[in-house]
Amino acid sequence: MNNAGWMFLDFLENLYHLWLEAAPWLLFGLVIAGLLDALLPQKLLSRWLGKPGFGSILKASLIGTPLPLCSCSVVPAALTIHRNGASKGATVSFLIATPENGADSIALSWPLLGPFLTIVRPLAAIISAIAAGILAGWGDGKRSTVLEKPKETPEDPESRATESGATCCTSSACEGDTAKPNSSKLARGFHFAFIKLLDDVLFWLLFGVIFAAVLETVFPIGSLGEYGRGPLAMLLALVIGIPMYVCATASTPIAAAMLVVGVSPGTVLVFLLAGPATNLGTLAIVRKEFGKKAFRGYLLGVLGCSFLMGMLTDWVAGMLTIEVATQVVEGEHATLPPAISYPATGLLTLWIFWLIGRKVWEKRISPQATAN
Repeated sequence: MNNAGWMFLDFLENLYHLWLEAAPWLLFGLVIAGLLDALLPQKLLSRWLGKPGFGSILKASLIGTPLPLCSCSVVPAALTIHRNGASKGATVSFLIATPENGADSIALSWPLLGPFLTIVRPLAAIISAIAAGILAGWGDGKRSTVLEKPKETPEDPESRATESGATCCTSSACEGDTAKPNSSKLARGFHFAFIKLLDDVLFWLLFGVIFAAVLETVFPIGSLGEYGRGPLAMLLALVIGIPMYVCATASTPIAAAMLVVGVSPGTVLVFLLAGPATNLGTLAIVRKEFGKKAFRGYLLGVLGCSFLMGMLTDWVAGMLTIEVATQVVEGEHATLPPAISYPATGLLTLWIFWLIGRKVWEKRISPQATAN
């Protein structure tokens, strides 16, 4: 067998181990996401975030951290709570904290990134969301009345987001309380998590896992050590992460592979914060919806805090002599008994195949239905 054949076998082995390690935790994260969607009404969010000031900004960052919405699906949810009375600063804070984390991505961080980054990642996201919210809402007066939600027109920001492909939200947070009115809250929540949320992130999740396996196959362990650390590497991570769309769940296996091949934890954190936090579509919507001043605060919060948190992370890891890459390679913290990992992986894999088959079938019969 030639070198290409052996490399392909190595790729399949890396892909197998990566998926076996990640799938049970992703399944657990989806369960938590379903519970959160069922138990946290959006009307309550709007009421909690209505007052300008630091309190609402802090609450928005804390509330947004576990919510399972990616950088595209959070946009209509954020616009809705803003038009229902949430302050500008709180809305921006929610808009950053939510896609940078999520119950599913936090659960996935433990097996793939190790304990250190599992703790640092949500803390850094909360800090960057608070900073951006303060900058975006600076000088805002009190909102004495609840904003009336505009009628959806072709000029509406949410409509523009949908037309441009910048939003993929289909969660009950975006649909409101009218989604599946005859079903129980738990049934609706799990329908969201295992059908809509997983369908939203499925392509990028599979892309992230496959790309991570490719990185581990092509680059030897630690080979990018001298190039993957320091300010220049972090600036490159910002340049790559800001314009592209990659959700927090899909970015996690990519970040794990970056750690294995020698990229510093601070540089990886910059990618984890900047990539999911925004994309070109979200940037355009924020500028039109909240104005230039809030847009500058939003962008400065993402860029500045991602960079500073990355530098701080490398400094702390060096000072405490924490070998994050070693944690990832050894993976002892994430080892689950085979009696749990194999059934969970098999169950999620079968479910994903069902989702893909369902989507292919719907696309196949759609033209036939149109013709009839």
